[in-house]
Amino acid sequence: MADRHHHHRDREGHPGRAHGHGHGHGHGATLRARLLHAFTPHSHDTADRFDSALESSGLAMRTLVWSLLALMATAAAQAAVVAATGSVALLGDTVHNFADALTAVPVGIALLLGRRAASRRFTYGLGRAEDLAGVVVVVLIAASAVLAGYEALHRLADPRPVQHLWAVAAAGVIGFAGNELVARWRIRVGRRIGSAALVADGAHARADGFTSLAVVGGAAGVALGFPAADPLVGLAMAVAIAFVAYGAAKRVGARLLDAVDPAEVEMCETAAAAVPGVSGVSEVRMRWIGHTLRAELSVAVEAGLSVARGHGIAHEVERALMATVPRLGAATVHVEPDTGAETAHRGLAHHG
Repeated sequence: MADRHHHHRDREGHPGRAHGHGHGHGHGATLRARLLHAFTPHSHDTADRFDSALESSGLAMRTLVWSLLALMATAAAQAAVVAATGSVALLGDTVHNFADALTAVPVGIALLLGRRAASRRFTYGLGRAEDLAGVVVVVLIAASAVLAGYEALHRLADPRPVQHLWAVAAAGVIGFAGNELVARWRIRVGRRIGSAALVADGAHARADGFTSLAVVGGAAGVALGFPAADPLVGLAMAVAIAFVAYGAAKRVGARLLDAVDPAEVEMCETAAAAVPGVSGVSEVRMRWIGHTLRAELSVAVEAGLSVARGHGIAHEVERALMATVPRLGAATVHVEPDTGAETAHRGLAHHG
C-alpha cells in the first residue's frame, strides 16, 4: 500500500474536503438546512447525525441573552441605590456588574462567527473567534478592577458619608443573587459545550457575586461607626476582581496556545490503539477550534495491507475516537506501514 494515507472525518461522520487518497467531498449545506436538520428526529446513521456544534452554539447564545438581561437588571437596580446613597463599594459592584453584562456581547459575536462555514480563506472556519472573545472578556474584567480601585482610593482620600445603609445592604444581596444565577448558567453551559470564553465569563460573574456580599459587610462597618469600611471594602473588591482577571487570563491564554487536557490525549491514543489492525499510535496532536476539539494522529498498520484495507482501518479509528473523546468535532488519521515508514519520512525530509 502507499506509505502515506490521510483520512479525515468530522463529527457528523462525513469525509472532509481533502484526503490523501482523493475521494473526499465538501459540506455545502446552508444554515437554513442545518437548522432544519437540528430540529428533525435523528438516528445514529451517518446521514442523520445531530449537528452538535450548531446546537451548542444556540444553547450558548440563549445563555448569554438571558444572563445579559439578568445582569443588566441587577446593575440598574444597584445604580439607582448608588445615586441615592453614595456608596463607593456599591458603585464598584455596579460598575463590575455592567462590565460583566457587556462581556456577553463579544462572546455572542464570536459564537455567531463560529457558525459560519469554512471558506477558502478560513479553512477551519471562524471558531477560534471565541478565543479572541475570551481576551476581550479578560480586558473588561481588568478594566473594571482598575476603575473600582480608583474610586475606592479616591473615596479614602476624600471621605463622604454613606446614607440609607439598609438600601446598600439590600442592593448587595441583590447583586449576589443575580451574579450567582448568571454564573451557574454560564459555567454549566460553557463546560457542557467546551467554551473557555463562556466559562471565563461565568467565573467572572461568580466573583462578582461574592464581591456583592462584601458590599453588605461594608454597610455593616459603616453602621457600627467605621466610615472607612465602605471604601476599604471597595478596594478589597478591586483586588478580588484582579485575581479573577488573572485566572481568566490563564485559561484563555492556555486555549490560545492550543493547550488541551493530557487525559484527552491519552484517551485518544488508547482508543486508536484498541482498533483491530492498528499496531502503533504516534504523533497525536489536539487543539480547540471554538468549543470543539480537532485531533490529528498517525497509526501504523501491517505493511502488506492494501490501500482499501488501510482506508477501512482509518475509518474504524475515526469512529472509535468520535465515540470516546468528548467534544471531538473532527479527526485526521495518517496511516503508515509498520515497517519502512521511517525511511520514507527521512527521504521526504531530505528532499524538502
